[in-house]
Amino acid sequence: MTTTNTSGSAPSGAGKRPRQLRNIGVIAHIDAGKTTLTERILYYAGKIHRMGEVHDGTATMDYLPEEQERGITITSACTTCTWAGTQINIIDTPGHVDFTIEVERSLRVLDGAIGVFCAVSGVEPQSETVWRQSERYKVPKLALVNKMDRPGADFKAVLNSMRERLDARPLAIQIPLGAGPDFSGVADLVTLERVTFEDDVVQRDPLTAQEAELAAPWREAMLEALAEHDDALMEAYLGGEAIDPQAVRRVIRAVTLSRALTPVLAGSALRNMGVQPVLDAVCAYLPGPADITPAKGQDPSGGKTVELPPDPKAPLAALVFKVIMEGGRKLVLARVYSGTLREGEDVLNVVQGKKERLGRMFRLHADQKEPLAAAGPGEIVALSGMKLPRTGDTLADPAHPVLLESISAYRPVISLALEPRNTEELDKLNEAVARVLLEDPTLSSAYDEDSGQLILS
Repeated sequence: MTTTNTSGSAPSGAGKRPRQLRNIGVIAHIDAGKTTLTERILYYAGKIHRMGEVHDGTATMDYLPEEQERGITITSACTTCTWAGTQINIIDTPGHVDFTIEVERSLRVLDGAIGVFCAVSGVEPQSETVWRQSERYKVPKLALVNKMDRPGADFKAVLNSMRERLDARPLAIQIPLGAGPDFSGVADLVTLERVTFEDDVVQRDPLTAQEAELAAPWREAMLEALAEHDDALMEAYLGGEAIDPQAVRRVIRAVTLSRALTPVLAGSALRNMGVQPVLDAVCAYLPGPADITPAKGQDPSGGKTVELPPDPKAPLAALVFKVIMEGGRKLVLARVYSGTLREGEDVLNVVQGKKERLGRMFRLHADQKEPLAAAGPGEIVALSGMKLPRTGDTLADPAHPVLLESISAYRPVISLALEPRNTEELDKLNEAVARVLLEDPTLSSAYDEDSGQLILS
């Protein structure tokens, strides 16, 4: 029996310089449990000391008053935690179709994602949308079949739904033990152990005879699928040899990075079941900045393609993926692809062709900020004191300008005429619209000279 205590305390390696980095997003249909999962991740990683609930309006990542009132995620929120020596930057994305652009620009800067599916509803319409968005950006993914404690939960049906509606190749690496009110834990198909969760303690025990019989065909299916992608595992599998769990994990990581298969786990985030194995899987299977194909940019002077290695000593290249207005002040969110961002240094806004000095730099935790002096490849940071950047702009070393691919925006499908009640309110209206346009790249405005109205699309 193996027992791990995770009662809100930071795991081994917390507080030290992380050996590895993961940039992940949590994507799903609305109400699949994304924010609840993120809340539990932060708690078990020691980032927060009390779990908030979405339905109570106390979730850490839903910090806007509108989100707390409605119980939904409206804007993508960033945070950072550490698990087993790995720094994990998390972006919790909205699930509602109206906020798809938030998912789009988040996926543009992520290296991996967790797709969350309701065990009752399976693949839902917005699940398809965000999954295909992640495929467009070639993002490796894990999947979590959440809400296994709900009546009507069906793990196998969700896997079939993933195959049919997402054209995905799900690879179950866990199966639930029981479903609905009888859900009691999961069977780990890699180690053939029963994993249970109680009072923040993860307990691993050998499978009972009945559980081993249940897990046997699932493990065979997992090994067979993995063997197709690895000759050494194929030889051991066909030879009937005992297969070491580390060998299995190695191949799972390889097929995850290549996007050949999608590892699937089971749990119930609301009941605090299955969250720690998700964190373990993020560290074990999803890529870090050095594991993915290096980003490419263009030399603005000649149009030549430039490869951007994730090297802190290389020339700087960073992409602005979001702009937030905080009380009239601009907060710029950027992902560093190459080189190092340093507070107080001059950077070139390649899109606008202008230099600007970096103000203060922070690592975000929802609406809180942790000051940073420098940020290297893979880091997602917030920059204050800058006036020029807009969503999609590239920040680069003035001596080595390079242009990263911008973030595609959706074309408006509806327009609205705005008109102030009097001339005194005209300036206020223009200022308010200008702030909204900075934050949302899908919006555009035009002035209709005939009607004197401002048209917002």
